[in-house]
Amino acid sequence: MIMEMYINHIDQVGTQERVARLFSRSIKKESKIHALKTVLSMIDLTTLEGKDSPGKVKQLCYKAAHLHDQFPDLPTVAAICVYPTMVPIAKKVLEKTDINIAAVATAFPSGMTSLDYKLDEVKMVVDAGADEVDMVISRGKFLRGEYEYVADEIAQVKDVCGTVHLKVILETGELVTLDNVRFASDIAMVAGADFIKTSTGKVSPAATPPVVLVMLEAIRDYYKKTGKMIG
Repeated sequence: MIMEMYINHIDQVGTQERVARLFSRSIKKESKIHALKTVLSMIDLTTLEGKDSPGKVKQLCYKAAHLHDQFPDLPTVAAICVYPTMVPIAKKVLEKTDINIAAVATAFPSGMTSLDYKLDEVKMVVDAGADEVDMVISRGKFLRGEYEYVADEIAQVKDVCGTVHLKVILETGELVTLDNVRFASDIAMVAGADFIKTSTGKVSPAATPPVVLVMLEAIRDYYKKTGKMIG
């Protein structure tokens, strides 16, 4: 099925030119303020370090929940994103807010473990009360051309998630080409992603304007084809 998908070949020079035009556009102050508020409402406030502690997670949650103490006209962030063991802590602190709890899973950030382990980890965070699951694709499998494996893995993770949102991280800095970024985006959406994301933040380069543009165009095309909007 995956190999039958139309693979869009990305014009890298054209993409760079479109990005340059976007950055050169003049935007009115009111539009900038609206855009910044929209961006804030989409942010996952994150702590994903080996030295994370319950105290640090509580502090981050407090920061997210009390942003309006000084700036009452600002929206809240979309979610707090933490490691699996920190989900119950974040859930308790934020239980009276509208802020979601996102948890990384599937052996974040490398994804280098068995599928059974990944599914068990996803089940653990869902059972702990996570509202969203951030998984990483198997980049090694993708780069070896094992596209069906990548798609099936995403689909199985989505099955375990159930109604919990699945956000699929492509780790675009390891995908080498914009063609690969586009194809990985298409695979993730077809396989069941509710959101697609650029990177874990653990490799360089992470998110870049050309990569973001290619992914947004993939989302646009998928919506036109299916009527389903992916985040």
